[in-house]
Amino acid sequence: IMRPDDANIAGNVHGGTVLKMIEEAGAIISTRHCNSQAGEPCVAALARVERTDFLSPMCIGEVANVSAEITYTSKHSVEVQVNVLSENILTGAKKVTNKATLWYVPLSLKNVNKVVEVPPIQYARKEQEDEGKKRYEEQKLDRLETKQRNGDVIFPVINPEPHTVGYSQSSLIHLVGPSDCTLLGFVHGGVTMKLMDEVAGIVAARHCKTNIVTASVDAINFHEKIKKGSVITISGRMTFTSNKSMEIEVFVDADPFVDEPQERYRAVSAFFTYVSLSKEGKPLPVPQLV
Repeated sequence: IMRPDDANIAGNVHGGTVLKMIEEAGAIISTRHCNSQAGEPCVAALARVERTDFLSPMCIGEVANVSAEITYTSKHSVEVQVNVLSENILTGAKKVTNKATLWYVPLSLKNVNKVVEVPPIQYARKEQEDEGKKRYEEQKLDRLETKQRNGDVIFPVINPEPHTVGYSQSSLIHLVGPSDCTLLGFVHGGVTMKLMDEVAGIVAARHCKTNIVTASVDAINFHEKIKKGSVITISGRMTFTSNKSMEIEVFVDADPFVDEPQERYRAVSAFFTYVSLSKEGKPLPVPQLV
């Protein structure tokens, strides 16, 4: 059930809260499947989230129903489709709020750098396997291209003008603790996405000075694992505005903090789209980026 601390001031559940629930469902079904046959014990780690649209808002007091299904497996990865429905328990009304596709890789409990083999699934039709393989190759290529262009850094701007990139850009620093992590001692993908959505929301709100909501998330790529004890910096900046929406780039940099010689590295990157709403929940024009 969605509570006040899950929502914004307008009563709509934060996009990051929904993304965290989606990731938890995906992690459960992937880990369960990867341990369904005799072999090395493992935990599924999130590698990528495909574009996710927020089809309808979820409100305080509604019940979230999250369902997950494995739709494709390769030798070392699992594709999971997740659907989110909200239910008004007073009226019984239900609506689909989100549909998402996630990719996981199983990591050995004995050696976190070892990716174990995934048990294959049975397909109802040969076409389903062929279509899944095509999606797998496409996301693999896109992840590689994204990683190669991932060198940008956000620098503070002194006395920025309103509606400029520097005016709304924001950062959040977070120390990774045990409650953020999996059994392997690395950050849950859902925790990272929730923090990213929070920063993107601050950027959007600073730009518009209105209530804002997450409209969609382009592919989120998890390039490197983030270890417990690391300090992560989540940075966001406005990259595009139309009359009705804002595109915000968000990336996560990790600093291994305790007994680690490794330098800061780019761990995650994504683009979020937000819309501006009135107090009545009606779409408002977005100020153009200068």
